[in-house]
Amino acid sequence: MSLEEDRPAAKPGPADTANAAWGGRFAGGPSAIMQEINVSIGFDRALWRQDIRGSLAHAHMLQAVGILSASDHAAIRDGLESIAADIEAGRFVFETALEDIHMNIEARLAERIGEAGKRLHTARSRNDQVATDLRLWVRDAIDAIDAQLRSLMTGLAQRAASHAADPMPGFTHLQTAQPVTFGHHLLAYVEMLSRDRGRLADARRRLNECPLGSAALAGTSFPIDRRMTASLLGFDRPTQNSLDAVSDRDFALEYLSALSILAVHLSRLAEEIVTWCSTPFGFVRLSDAFTTGSSIMPQKRNPDAAELTRAKTGRIVGGLVGLLTVMKGLPLAYAKDMQEDKEPVFQATEAASLCLAATEGMVRDLEARTDRMAALAGAGYATATDLADWLVRVLKLPFRTAHHVTGRLVGRAEARGVDLSALTLDEMQAEEPGITDAVFAVLSVDASVASRTSEGGTAPANVAAQASSWLAILATQTRTKETGA
Repeated sequence: MSLEEDRPAAKPGPADTANAAWGGRFAGGPSAIMQEINVSIGFDRALWRQDIRGSLAHAHMLQAVGILSASDHAAIRDGLESIAADIEAGRFVFETALEDIHMNIEARLAERIGEAGKRLHTARSRNDQVATDLRLWVRDAIDAIDAQLRSLMTGLAQRAASHAADPMPGFTHLQTAQPVTFGHHLLAYVEMLSRDRGRLADARRRLNECPLGSAALAGTSFPIDRRMTASLLGFDRPTQNSLDAVSDRDFALEYLSALSILAVHLSRLAEEIVTWCSTPFGFVRLSDAFTTGSSIMPQKRNPDAAELTRAKTGRIVGGLVGLLTVMKGLPLAYAKDMQEDKEPVFQATEAASLCLAATEGMVRDLEARTDRMAALAGAGYATATDLADWLVRVLKLPFRTAHHVTGRLVGRAEARGVDLSALTLDEMQAEEPGITDAVFAVLSVDASVASRTSEGGTAPANVAAQASSWLAILATQTRTKETGA
């Protein structure tokens, strides 16, 4: 089910004409406007699982410390579980008049179990309740996004292993620079996504404190056990300042920031897939599963999945900027402005999850045209640096001198319209007499990539080892997550 629900419209009033500035839907006057701007059940219903989970923990704690009787606790527990079953089955009717998810569930609970249901809200406020719900939701979202990231990284590492020795052009400024291997290029994204996972894990660790018990802003006079509630909900500890607890949305901002960087990484890969699919490049081919055709040009195969992944970055980054703007001027503690914290989080999460799924699908689907990559890997005098390095290593020339000699040789090759390897020895010696025919051994693409053996370099042996290492790490992490160890 989509995280973004349609907001219920306010009921129009009886008037046939309305203030043109607001439109017919606000014909009921200011009260209708207030209802429309104030209500949040249209989107915060996505928190229902977390709200019920928090209420169950709160009720358990209240009974344990003697604030709730055992019979009231049992009735609350059974009532909340029945409400959860109804929402899951689609039988629960959300009431706009009750404003939000918290009041919808609490009101329905009181209807079902009577006075006991009205005792649930003892020693808490909607302020600490919503802060707890959203932390739980973001924590669950991070775990789900992390699983998708592991799967995508696995797909990339598998493709990298199979293309560890396949050369392609490496670019800077989108100009041919030096040959690399396709596997090496794909592993660059594995590294990026690994850092994304690290940022999300850091955000999860910092958010894992429980606001429940902070009440409206000052704490509560009831003898509650906040550490019990925190433990029941899987938090590491309670929050330590009640004002901060109800007004903090750092965790949502940090989460959106991590998602934004992730979206930028996915967008960069999407852009490369778009470029690689284009006719002038022709490096990869996507199947019909991830492309669309043209309404008038039958030959077209458009990489729309990649283009939309690239575009949805705007939604995710926009969510971060929007929430930063909401929070920037708020005094402590809670203000209604903070109702605007949920939609950007929900929408960015949905967009990021969809983009991760699309990206993994494309990575696993794409057909690498290694012959085309290899043909262009040496274009644009891509082995010029290898020639300069040979002059330094063999003839002991200073690098700057070698750089100038190589530049002059590239000029000669350009004038003749040939590759460096097509220059004669005499032509080379005209620029540097010490050059021998041994230089031709370093001017091939295969020799170039094989020579880059420094740690992190593109040598096929390096790439194969790194891909194997990542696959082993990811497999271990996946098994650990599955077993809960």
